[in-house]
Amino acid sequence: MQSNFGSQRTRPEMPSKLVNATASQATALKGVARNSSYVIPGLYDLSIEDTNWVLTSSFIIFTMQTGFGMLESGCVSIKNEVNIMMKNVIDIVLGGFTYWLFGYGISFGRGPLSNPFMAIGDFLLDPPVGDELMGQIFAAFLFQLSFATTATTIVSGAMAERCNFKAYCLFSFLNTVVYCIPAGWVWGEHGFLNNLGAVDIAGSGPVHLIGGASAFASAAMLGPRLGRYADGYDPLPLGNPVNACMGLFVLWWGWLAFNSGSTYGVSGAKWQYAARAAVMTMMGSFGGGFLSSIYSFWRHDGRMDIMDLINGVLGSLVSITAGCFLYRAWEALIIGAFGSLLCVIAMPLFDRMGVDDPVGASAVHGVCGIWGVIAVGLFADNPIPMDTTNGRSGLFKGGGWYLLGIQTLSAFCLACWGICSTFLLLYIVNKIIPIRMDPHEELLGADLTEHRIRHTQIGLSRAISALAPLKIDLNEIAGVQPIGINPGHERRIEQLRAAENKLEQWQSYLAQVNRGTKKHDEASKQQTSDELEADINLDIKSASPLKQQTNVFGRKVRSVQIKRNIWSQDQGSYIPKNTDLSISGNVAKVDKDGNFAWID
Repeated sequence: MQSNFGSQRTRPEMPSKLVNATASQATALKGVARNSSYVIPGLYDLSIEDTNWVLTSSFIIFTMQTGFGMLESGCVSIKNEVNIMMKNVIDIVLGGFTYWLFGYGISFGRGPLSNPFMAIGDFLLDPPVGDELMGQIFAAFLFQLSFATTATTIVSGAMAERCNFKAYCLFSFLNTVVYCIPAGWVWGEHGFLNNLGAVDIAGSGPVHLIGGASAFASAAMLGPRLGRYADGYDPLPLGNPVNACMGLFVLWWGWLAFNSGSTYGVSGAKWQYAARAAVMTMMGSFGGGFLSSIYSFWRHDGRMDIMDLINGVLGSLVSITAGCFLYRAWEALIIGAFGSLLCVIAMPLFDRMGVDDPVGASAVHGVCGIWGVIAVGLFADNPIPMDTTNGRSGLFKGGGWYLLGIQTLSAFCLACWGICSTFLLLYIVNKIIPIRMDPHEELLGADLTEHRIRHTQIGLSRAISALAPLKIDLNEIAGVQPIGINPGHERRIEQLRAAENKLEQWQSYLAQVNRGTKKHDEASKQQTSDELEADINLDIKSASPLKQQTNVFGRKVRSVQIKRNIWSQDQGSYIPKNTDLSISGNVAKVDKDGNFAWID
């Protein structure tokens, strides 16, 4: 990315350019032969191979949203996991929409009012079919959009479990400004840091440092979760550790496209440095994972803490991003390891400061982002023949202090902008919609109160019962069905249970009638015995194994012959274990059983 954003190329003679170009480059150059002095911005200087590389990288970078969502949902409590996923969706939907509206224009616009602080132009980007640079413009926009959505979604994890969802939607809609202006400083042709010679290939500063600084400001302004530090500063239990680990793997995969794709093509020498960027990215993560493992074993008496390892690896990836193809292998190991160490030390330090960051985004992206930007000034090579560093090298490579000074200035400017602009933005949002959830809603969980999703076996019933005496209106949530259950099936099961209870009551009544009949006056029984024998002819042995039935009202039934199948045809029967809802044949014994269901 860095190698081309700060440059532009003039086309004085198209025919001569076409002679020296490859076939694909010639095709691209023919489309821009508007006049003899047309200037192609470096952002759009893409051949067909370069465009293919940029588009493919963009697609893979978008999968990092899955990684962020899984990681964050695994770190928060179960009653908030759906809410954090919805925030990641909102970051793409609203953040992407505003990036098209004005974000891209204030980062890379080429209007006459552009200045070193902010670009102005190319809003509502939509080049027509006749525009010769249409393909390059769309490819560049998609690539930058993938970076912008990554930067904005970093903040969601730091605000988890206590941020009002509606307020977050408004924040996400406006948060594009927080990222896009500093991205223009570093990568735009107008940017003052770019013109001073700042180097950031894939975004340790504009993406991660801005996201981490914004996460720190958001967590500090929201305050800690209810009861977070009541029992000390130890981390809270994870909602789903497996999801958190799966999120790490998806982010690891996306980071390869994040860094390798930032060569902004594969033409010329770019493909060589794209390969180098991928290998150095992995080397940095090896160093970070190794050191964070040792630290975790030491700190926890021989046990591995999952968040130390996950955030240690992520911190090393952030650290290597700014200069991903400017380092040697051993340098990448050192940079990744030191970044990982800074991360695992900063996480408990922020907790002791009272900054409750559930996923550690402030340490991973903020602290490691600062280190990643400064590391370029120490270890960077001059990537001949590319002009990524404008011919400069890092301090340890004999390049002097200039590059280190510019990188330090960049880190300072970006950190200050990220913190201050986020505080201001949240202050404005809070005036419109309170950014903090109601304490009672926080206890119940955002999944239930914001999205009407009720989890089971997580204490929600206990929380609802505890809040009921406080005269809180719980009518809207008390009737929410738990997830994973079909309400229609549940109602049917309740009906079957009610029918079974009704049958049991009738059986009990019949038993009472039978006992009353046996106690009947002997004299009256002798007088009516002949009549009963004539009216009811019931052979118990030949008719059925069912017991003798008595009229439910205790009255005599005249001229009724009980047939063999009368019970199953008229009254229904028990279905063992409710595996078949059809009417079955005779039932030898009618006893109450929790696995049976009475079918009317």
